[in-house]
Amino acid sequence: MHIRNLTRGLWFLALGMATTGAHAADDVTVALAIPPAVHDGAPYAAAEALGYFKQEDLNVKTIVFQGAGALLPQVASKRVTLGYPTSEPVISSYFNSKDPLPVRYFYNGVPTNTMEFAVLADGPIKSLADLEGKKIGVGALTWGTIPGGRAALRTAGLQPGKNVEFVAVGALASGFQALRTGQVDALNFNSSWHDMLEMSGTKIRRIAYPAVFSETAGNGFITHEDTYREQPELLVRFARAYTKGQIACEANPRFCVQAYWRAHPETRPAGDQAAELDKAATLLSRRLARVLHKPDGTARVPGQYDLQAIQAGIAAMSKAGEYPSADVPVDRIFSNALIDQINDFDAQAVRAQAKEQQ
Repeated sequence: MHIRNLTRGLWFLALGMATTGAHAADDVTVALAIPPAVHDGAPYAAAEALGYFKQEDLNVKTIVFQGAGALLPQVASKRVTLGYPTSEPVISSYFNSKDPLPVRYFYNGVPTNTMEFAVLADGPIKSLADLEGKKIGVGALTWGTIPGGRAALRTAGLQPGKNVEFVAVGALASGFQALRTGQVDALNFNSSWHDMLEMSGTKIRRIAYPAVFSETAGNGFITHEDTYREQPELLVRFARAYTKGQIACEANPRFCVQAYWRAHPETRPAGDQAAELDKAATLLSRRLARVLHKPDGTARVPGQYDLQAIQAGIAAMSKAGEYPSADVPVDRIFSNALIDQINDFDAQAVRAQAKEQQ
């Protein structure tokens, strides 16, 4: 009798394993506000190449929209699973409508403000105040980063739209060319894009935002409130695999660059591959140093929001006239509820696996 029950149990176990193996993976579509480059696209490629998405039973794809203004309606209408926009448009929806966007941030992708202004190094502009009367290039006028840029300028006494102008110049190479040729006097891109500009041979001077904006929420993963409430395990699985990808890339940036090039062969540079690999690995490492570590070098908790810093940033935006008030339910917009589950894995094992890759 015991043997019969054991045999029956093994049969049901085998059937369960077969059923699990036959289960279709969950599809996750991530909407991006700007085209990915190696510095921010490599973690996705690493998570795919090292099997982290597969381990979480996920099929992940990304799709690019033109700025956060175009992206957010896709999340709010559930046409995509996740988005990765900046926070300013979501916060603004609490002022501009009786029905704020039905979305929730659950993972802080950029816990430090990477936005800055860049000007040519041999030019006269050395401070925010020196941008008076100048043109500032942005990728598109729908970019969600523009309110923060305007607030930074207002703290220096400037009046965007009156004595300083934002101009759409396109992303990356087209924007770089606009600065080089004098079409604009400055670029308002993220620090990694400015790293790329420097590595291309253009000497620049960087002008930082005021300190109060330094630890506010940048890009993060966002989802519809229904998805957040009804499918938290899906969000955890995705963010866990993504976090593993980041940690793997920090441990072995050269492997991650190559994984990104394999996933996006059109981005593989021509010319000296070894030299370009070194540049791209440096770019990726700089990005991850900002994202995974605090300015003093100590490790951050991946994905975690500093709600107090966010509130201070909102107050500064309000003082600059960008928001009508600082009365925003920060804890309703940003959540740390899933962070412990997301980071529940062996980070050392991930680092070890990454270091074994060629």
